[in-house]
Amino acid sequence: MTFRSIAFLASDSPEAREAIQTLTRRHGNADPSQADCVVALGGDGLMLQALHRFVSTGIPIYGMNRGTVGFLMNDYAADGLAERLAAAELTTIHPLAMTAVDETGKTHRAIAFNEVSLLRQRHQAAKLMIAIDDRPRLEELTCDGILVATPAGSTAYNLSAHGPILPINSDLLALTPISAFRPRGWRGAILPSAAKVTISIMEGDKRPVAAVADHVEVRHVRQVEVAQDTSRAARILFDPGHSLAERVLREQFRF
Repeated sequence: MTFRSIAFLASDSPEAREAIQTLTRRHGNADPSQADCVVALGGDGLMLQALHRFVSTGIPIYGMNRGTVGFLMNDYAADGLAERLAAAELTTIHPLAMTAVDETGKTHRAIAFNEVSLLRQRHQAAKLMIAIDDRPRLEELTCDGILVATPAGSTAYNLSAHGPILPINSDLLALTPISAFRPRGWRGAILPSAAKVTISIMEGDKRPVAAVADHVEVRHVRQVEVAQDTSRAARILFDPGHSLAERVLREQFRF
């Protein structure tokens, strides 16, 4: 792949600001609407922002880590950017679509590349009913919350909640409880990516629940539907040997 015009984005960290100045002097900084690719300088938070901003535009995004974790980023180097972009491998990912209805009956929609999570808002545990493709599967789950994660997001919050790591090219979703109290033995489920997950909140006035799609939060929800949105796609570039698929696989053997 050859990229003649590059748009640079940077987080607010001093390291990212210094990097964008260095790279802009060398390569210029094209308007994203006119660029062949976007280079994001920061951490995974900035990459998620870029994915949301450029989803379905077709423009590929290449991240370089100037943040903390950087799971979705390549290593940073000021030299050799053009060569690295030319050799980069492309990964295409689809987001989740969240449709949440709040206590007033208002419908809220958002997308998530990592996960959609439901979390208790107060000290009392949430009580949830879970249906898959409109068929009830768990009549009552008492917990701190639950999340639906994509393969790309399975190594993020999902992994911290002891959910499974999913291969990036798998047609799967992870449904993972957060601090489940009852039933104690339920550890979640692995679902086909085409599944529709419907989560109904029980005793919502007494046990309020918020829904979060990446960085969009809706409070006092009553019902949340989550399904993969195949009509939208984001394209991410990784250095050879450091693809997202390789990173997800490597994470499964880390202790």
